[in-house]
Amino acid sequence: MLPFMRWHFLFSAAADGATNMALDEALMRRAGRTGEAVFRVYSWSQPTLSLGRNQRARGCYDERVARDLGVAFVRRPTGGRALLHHREVTYSAALPSSDTTHASAAYDFINEVLLEGLGALGVGVARATSTAAVPPGPRPCFDVPAERELVVGDRKLVGSAQWRQGDALLQHGSILVRDDQPLINSLLIAPGPSVPGAATLADALGTDPPIETVAGALRDALESRTGGGIPEFDAADVADDAAELRRVYGDAAWTWRR
Repeated sequence: MLPFMRWHFLFSAAADGATNMALDEALMRRAGRTGEAVFRVYSWSQPTLSLGRNQRARGCYDERVARDLGVAFVRRPTGGRALLHHREVTYSAALPSSDTTHASAAYDFINEVLLEGLGALGVGVARATSTAAVPPGPRPCFDVPAERELVVGDRKLVGSAQWRQGDALLQHGSILVRDDQPLINSLLIAPGPSVPGAATLADALGTDPPIETVAGALRDALESRTGGGIPEFDAADVADDAAELRRVYGDAAWTWRR
């Protein structure tokens, strides 16, 4: 079913956290209305710590230190743990999903796109086979890979999360260009032990690839997996929803709701 959906592709300019999360959810709303899917690639206009939808964060982070370091906060619509968005390529996939069993198939399909696209760039990426439980709490998303996440060697390269609501599903994730995740420990009021380094595109390729290059490889992989051309998506189509949702994601009451 997934390869035969009508897919679009969107490459977005760098934006702040609230704008990025609002656009992802707006695309998800559209997927539920239209039955069409959008694969998006984007980046961030400043370092931003994103919090999982249900992650406890209030009282865990020092906002003064974050301001001094130029780090903003946003809470994602998806689950998972804290993630620092800075030198990375971020992707999202918004697609129709009327069946609760669809999430696992969507995760596998999107992984296939990521594996093919990153592999075409020369990255030796694979699925993690570890079955270790991922601990909850404020520790970084990249400290340990969960089963089926994407790794280079034994280090996590791509962190992904999903959210399903109504007749639509959103999956988004980060592909690290450089490992900025250790900075998260500096933001914690009670810092934890140091965590293992994450895999990065810079380490795998010996250089920082332009986001346009990564976006092009992912689009080619999506076209390969779906067997046809992928038209560009016009973000103006969801501008009203995105503007409404930006007020939610920019509200401290949502960011620090728990």
